[in-house]
Amino acid sequence: MDVTVKFLGGAGAVTGSKYLIDLGEFEFLVDCGLYQGPRFLRERNWDKFPMPPMEMEAIILTHAHLDHIGYLPKLVKQGFSGPIYCTEATAELAKILLLDSGKLQEEEAEYAKKKGYSKHTDPQPLYTQDDAEAVFPQLVPQDFERPFKINKNVTVTYYHAGHILGASIVKIIIKGETQEKKLVFSGDLGRYHDPILYPPTRIPKADVLWIESTYGDRVSPPVRAEDELGRAIRDTFDRGGLVIIPAFAVGRTQLVMYYLFQLMEKGKIPKVPIFLDSPMAINATKLYLDFKNDHQLAAVLEEENNHPFDHSQLHYFQKQEQSRSLNEFRGNAIIISASGMATGGRVLHHLFHHLPSEKNGVIFVGYQAEGTRGRRLVEGEPETSIYGRSVPVKAKIYQIEGLSAHADQSELMDWAEGFTDRPKFTFIIHGEEKSATVLGRKLKDELGWNTIIPQYLESFMLFENI
Repeated sequence: MDVTVKFLGGAGAVTGSKYLIDLGEFEFLVDCGLYQGPRFLRERNWDKFPMPPMEMEAIILTHAHLDHIGYLPKLVKQGFSGPIYCTEATAELAKILLLDSGKLQEEEAEYAKKKGYSKHTDPQPLYTQDDAEAVFPQLVPQDFERPFKINKNVTVTYYHAGHILGASIVKIIIKGETQEKKLVFSGDLGRYHDPILYPPTRIPKADVLWIESTYGDRVSPPVRAEDELGRAIRDTFDRGGLVIIPAFAVGRTQLVMYYLFQLMEKGKIPKVPIFLDSPMAINATKLYLDFKNDHQLAAVLEEENNHPFDHSQLHYFQKQEQSRSLNEFRGNAIIISASGMATGGRVLHHLFHHLPSEKNGVIFVGYQAEGTRGRRLVEGEPETSIYGRSVPVKAKIYQIEGLSAHADQSELMDWAEGFTDRPKFTFIIHGEEKSATVLGRKLKDELGWNTIIPQYLESFMLFENI
């Protein structure tokens, strides 16, 4: 049996993760991500898939972020009918995120048609909400640390990766005629000292390793995010203002909610209303209650009506009327709303109404990509355009470091040092060119590993005649 891999995404970019493993008579995909970011990358979502989707046997998912699952609706629409394996929490998060993605695809196509900026006379969405829903019956949830077969010769095991709820490291054992080989995919690795999620599991052996490199070129500053968050909130409240926290619905929002509860319980900030104004974030937060074994807060959540996701100061706003009622709110309060980079979503109308007041504060709790409104605000833009109108930026802008969901370079190296044997190959994936290059060189110099930075659509022979 020969084993090859073809890199359909996640190579030379932090997006679109797709790795096609070919065993000859059995082909399966690890991750099925959507390309996001610059236009030249997004256009790959429309490229023809390199093999008939109906001929592929299975898909294995690492976690539920769209750059790892967002291409599923298109693949299913094109004929893929096999099982899609994932952890239980990933299955539930995938349903939430894929439906939202389908809605956004529809809205984008409609907007392009209305404004006439598409090269097509009748622009169509990449997929619809109905297409997203068609994926759900094919999801096959699996437990952590319990091996399962996807083929007579292929066994898969999921291990905790941190990063977000349900995220996993994937170990794949391929049984050949004369020997077994282990493939290990890191997925996206989380932080070692995350207060909610388990640290990434150490894996002792891999014949071939795929390791993410999102932050492969940087070490996070040694700051206490909870203290920094508390300082920014107290500073704003001292001015008599209101705090707005743009936050991603999955992962970052729940971490912020945890820190806010801790700060209030310890008396480090006053007990004021907290409004979680994001239907997706609310739905994602409920999953932390459903999957208590997938994180470290099981004991904390047993305190009925007095834990980070359910306490007297916390208010969940699902309806738009509730959201709009906050436009005229004055005084001390905290609004958490998506999106995390202020590129869309309900947070925009909160910024529209509250940026013009110097009393208020806007706290960004994650990386702000170049070209986003969040990045421009953090860099001191004096006014911003929202809903086609110019809005003066008088509110104070804060950015809190240390809340990233990705392992930094030192944590990636720490995880890599858990391997007792050097892999035959180590593919450096899911990183921009600089971060992948720096991490690849460090693994080679310090651990003596054979590292490879694959390119888009590049193929490699992993094993011959096993």
